[in-house]
Amino acid sequence: MAVNRVPYLKRCRSLGMEPQYLGIDKKSTRELKRSNRKMSEYGLQLREKQKAKFIYGVLEKPFRNYYEKAVRMKGMTGANLMTMLELRLDNILFRAGFARTRREARQIVDHKHVLVNGSCVNIPSYEVSVGDKIEIKEKKQSSARYKAENGILAATAGRAVPEWLDVDVEHMAATVKEAPTREMIDVPVNEMLIVELYSK
Repeated sequence: MAVNRVPYLKRCRSLGMEPQYLGIDKKSTRELKRSNRKMSEYGLQLREKQKAKFIYGVLEKPFRNYYEKAVRMKGMTGANLMTMLELRLDNILFRAGFARTRREARQIVDHKHVLVNGSCVNIPSYEVSVGDKIEIKEKKQSSARYKAENGILAATAGRAVPEWLDVDVEHMAATVKEAPTREMIDVPVNEMLIVELYSK
């Protein structure tokens, strides 16, 4: 399976975004030196696509599949694309505070720690539906990975939970109350530029 191993801070600098959107509480002191050339329209569109792919940890082929599915859905293609990315299982774990980063959330799913409606799911890209209950397996909840002083729950305690999720931290469970609208998604991506890029 292809894995994106680009260093977080280096990639954030190149895309002009803050690491906090990835769940990383660090800031690089190095500055990216660019020439003063104005970026082309294509360059702007490509950068927005790269930002979305990097934030959600999605490679080109599956990202293109998300776009094609978004086109076939009712409503705005860009908003549909962002909603589908937010409803990925790994992103739900990150948003609920059960993982520090989306990359860590994918590892948790891969290791079969997660139940969706009582069934084990080990596919990070699994699309969660409204009303689904996502939880960490009971026998895994007491592990140091989650509950220790430097565990995940302690590290994510101050993170705001989005309004479309209902989270029970004590039982390490989350329920999707509604599909998130674009206004509920706090990622710095101009999805309309992505639509323009793919529709050429």
